Amino acid sequence: MLNSFPQAVTIAGSDCDGSAGLQADLNTFQAQKVYGMSIVTAAVAGNSYGIFDSVALTTDFIDAQFKALATDFKIRAVKTGMLTDQATIECVVKNLQHYQWPNLVLDPVIITKHQALLLETKAYQTLIKELWPLALLVTPNFFEAQKLSGLKLATSLQIQQAAQRLQELGAKNVLIKGTHDDPQQQKVRDYVLFEDGTEKWLEADLIHTTHVNGTGDTLSAAIAAQLALGKTLDASIQIAENYTHQAIAQEIAVGHKYGPINHLV
Repeated sequence: MLNSFPQAVTIAGSDCDGSAGLQADLNTFQAQKVYGMSIVTAAVAGNSYGIFDSVALTTDFIDAQFKALATDFKIRAVKTGMLTDQATIECVVKNLQHYQWPNLVLDPVIITKHQALLLETKAYQTLIKELWPLALLVTPNFFEAQKLSGLKLATSLQIQQAAQRLQELGAKNVLIKGTHDDPQQQKVRDYVLFEDGTEKWLEADLIHTTHVNGTGDTLSAAIAAQLALGKTLDASIQIAENYTHQAIAQEIAVGHKYGPINHLV
């Protein structure tokens, strides 16, 4: 049957080394047996040592990518990643409202795991006010959740309170990814607050490795893929968490320093 195969799209930047960005998303979609497409917002020149240059695509070209996909395919889920600046975010919001693609998983990409701010203030405010309410699920990392909520997340209770504040900002469902920076740490815990008020903690053994590039992209892309397959949000999150953990655990020897996780698991 025409367009019956599950399809998902990532709206993100291109990372030339394949460890993160839309490359990680597409690898994840394929591993989940979902046909993946991409709308490129930016291109990044980087490798396992770091990022050396980047360029943003024009909003006209982003519009053209949306139109090309919308006129041919049946998109069942969407995942966002790097959105670069205010103009890009406004362009993405306009197109998502126009084409009404379902199951938006928003990975904010505001602050890196090294606590570097990735969006200017105006773009940050636009993301929260305009894109945030369109998402089925938002998946901030630990540091993004701190900035968004205004809370220092030192306890489980503060993480729960932060998720509630993110819902007050317009998020329907919230997944706060746990930190994994303490060399003595044995477990990593993610917290989920659902729209109906139910909650859950997802805990796994912490794997000490430098091959963790693209972990956040992979988790949110795997959730989107499972939604495209027709799974519930709860089931999608659990499957994605298990997949991402295995992708980290089964390390591959790629790159010299901070390498990618293994999407082939």
